Amino acid sequence: MDSTSTRTARPQLTARTAAVWAVLRRELDRHPDQSLTVLDVGGGTGGFAVPLAEAGHQVTVVDASPDALAALTRRAADAGVADRVRAVQGDGDALAALVEPGTADLVLCHAVLEVVDEPAGVVAAISAALRPGGAVSLLVASRAAAILGRAINGHLRSASAVVTDPDGRAGARDTLRRRYDAETAAELLRSAGLEVVETHGVRVLADLLPAAVLEEDPQAVLDLELALAARPPFRDIASQLHLFARKPR
Repeated sequence: MDSTSTRTARPQLTARTAAVWAVLRRELDRHPDQSLTVLDVGGGTGGFAVPLAEAGHQVTVVDASPDALAALTRRAADAGVADRVRAVQGDGDALAALVEPGTADLVLCHAVLEVVDEPAGVVAAISAALRPGGAVSLLVASRAAAILGRAINGHLRSASAVVTDPDGRAGARDTLRRRYDAETAAELLRSAGLEVVETHGVRVLADLLPAAVLEEDPQAVLDLELALAARPPFRDIASQLHLFARKPR
């Protein structure tokens, strides 16, 4: 096996992750002979961390859940990459105190900014953790998708609440504290000194199609998701928005 192939993550792709992995693979391919230092904020049980470690990269996962970190440790051991995965307990709001500044080549922050107390502080800590030229993969919940999904299912008052609420919440029982559109998410990154390089939609159709359609031809669903991921307006109605940004050198 050549050195390039050992640095390329090969996870099991699904319609829910393919657009993100496509971007991450391009970033990994920029460093074919390098073991990157990766920080996965809120990385849970290692859905991204373990494949990255299998590709030869050193990954630190910060997560608030001890159960998730225990599952991550078992998963990394089963994959034979326990020496490349480090588990750190802590939440996103405490990130600045958990990570050395200027040490990460790549930071993943997926489904975190919706639930933390201070998203701007988390993004500032991510920017500080990155080396110059390093990159961040940010995945956030989409306000447009929440509106559309509720309306399609007949929850019109709930959809209206998401429209008018400043943070895109559907009410006091909403499990998320905020949602984003492409511009508000990009502005959060820019305010921390990061330059947005790409924006994609994740799960453009996967959460709208009946299960029978998803199961009948998974490859067709995957191909269509990838084809639509970067194309407005389809990108903007995806369940999640994926922004890839870089810290200037």
